[in-house]
Amino acid sequence: MAQRIVIDPITRIEGHLRIEAEIKDGKITDVYSSGTMVRGIEKIVQGRDPRDVWAFVGRVCGVCTTVHSLASVRAVENALGINVPANAELVRNIMDAALYMHDHVVHFYHLHALDWVDVVSALKADPKKTSEIAQSISHWPKSSPGYFSDLQKRLGAFVESGQLGIFANGYWGHPAYKLPAEINLIGVAHYLEALEWQKEIVKVHTIFGGKNPHPNYLVGGMACSIGIDDASAINAERLALVEKLLKDAKTFVEQVYIPDLLAVAPYYLDWGGIGGGLGNFMAYGDMPTNGYNDRNNLKFPSGVILNSDLSKIHEVDPTDDAEIREFIERSWYEYSVGDKEGLHPWKGETDIKYTGPKPPYDYLDVEKKYSFLKTPRWKGHAMEVGPLARVLVGYARGREDFKEVVDSTLAKLNVPAAALFSTLGRTAARGLESLLVAQWGIEFFDQLIANIKNGDRRMADTTMFDPKTWPKQAHGVGMMEAPRGALAHWIVIEDGKTKNYQMVVPTTWNASPRDPEGKMSAYESSLMGTPIADPEQPVEILRTVHSFDPCLACAVHLYDEDGKHISKVKVL
Repeated sequence: MAQRIVIDPITRIEGHLRIEAEIKDGKITDVYSSGTMVRGIEKIVQGRDPRDVWAFVGRVCGVCTTVHSLASVRAVENALGINVPANAELVRNIMDAALYMHDHVVHFYHLHALDWVDVVSALKADPKKTSEIAQSISHWPKSSPGYFSDLQKRLGAFVESGQLGIFANGYWGHPAYKLPAEINLIGVAHYLEALEWQKEIVKVHTIFGGKNPHPNYLVGGMACSIGIDDASAINAERLALVEKLLKDAKTFVEQVYIPDLLAVAPYYLDWGGIGGGLGNFMAYGDMPTNGYNDRNNLKFPSGVILNSDLSKIHEVDPTDDAEIREFIERSWYEYSVGDKEGLHPWKGETDIKYTGPKPPYDYLDVEKKYSFLKTPRWKGHAMEVGPLARVLVGYARGREDFKEVVDSTLAKLNVPAAALFSTLGRTAARGLESLLVAQWGIEFFDQLIANIKNGDRRMADTTMFDPKTWPKQAHGVGMMEAPRGALAHWIVIEDGKTKNYQMVVPTTWNASPRDPEGKMSAYESSLMGTPIADPEQPVEILRTVHSFDPCLACAVHLYDEDGKHISKVKVL
């Protein structure tokens, strides 16, 4: 007989996610992913000046900060035919690279690693043996026996105090944890070091964008100026700091993140066959090297892969009404055309619909509407987006940089390419693209310096800034690859104002409910068949869900007005 469990909320993510799963004979036989948040930003920006919209939509989320603002300015620039100066594009790319490294490192250590690393087990580690392992996998200087011994004592005092804080609800001792105590201790050490490191790399955003989170952007370029000797501009001192921060980040990725990833993976190679899911992958592409409009010269190439077939890449066009549509049959929304019809985002509607005296998730019925996420489809196909999609598209297109990092990693782990289509592959892909982005960030910086030395200091094009010069109506789409996957904003401008605005974010693609044909999206599909050792401690569900790095913070959470908990499973 099947047993149904509910994890609500899933923690160590951004936003509010509920997973409801049926387990039979130790495996998941059915599953439902429910986003219990309501999106309303699209309504807020209607009627506003399109040049101001980036500041509103950028507040959708503070985790993958910058991505919505950048997608927004690109949408307006696309609608109005604005080409930004090369320096502005480079600065955007540098900020994007800094975000990727920050986001992926924080995800690995602070959101995902605890699904694999048993914190309490680290107390049993031998500091000398831990040091030997650490020095055998990396040249990172913090690896002496004394360092690990001191850290272990701090951890021991923390545990003995009974005040475990964020570690209190962990499934420590669960049979699914397989790492030796020494590698667990290394993981805990680098968890703490990553907390210190992450506050440094975000300074790149404060230098070019004024602050972090939510740095400033500008339709037509960037809202900063280059002045080598000007104390109020991006001067030589500021540029030197950016260079140092990018190089330090590259060192952290290469000497801490990647060695840890390769040290943990061999103990969980069985997860190379779990969590594969759809086999359909999509990337819009990003980090332009010859202007945003040149889609053939992107560091992250675009494309679609169907049925895990790496021999064929399908092109993707978000402006095509027949390609991308959002459905709401299983979502708490209504369309003027009815629940069965999908709408292209330029024609998109965001009208909430549910009946009853309380918010709909208070009486969740997975046989009907069960999520505040819409269900996007590409030519009718459910798609996975994110690091794995980007790495696979780059690999399938034959890009040498992608092939080098993928093939060398597969060789080190002695696993076939098929292992990429899995929870482990998804986790590894995030690290592999961090290696690429770390190098690209420095390349972009070097190009910026070369332009400045050649006398080019332009940072914005404001020739189309007067609304009187705009067409009566214009349509635009701004695409980018957020750390969590393919992101696009669609805008309709009429009489100088925002008439319609729609965002389809990565987690909408991955975490959405079933479509009118009953087809699952990425989360649900990837959890099917997952073995569960203990339904009361479903760490296996967390591993796969966290491998996507969920981010549902595109709205305001709705609370039960009585403040009651309907059901919960204790999770970290």
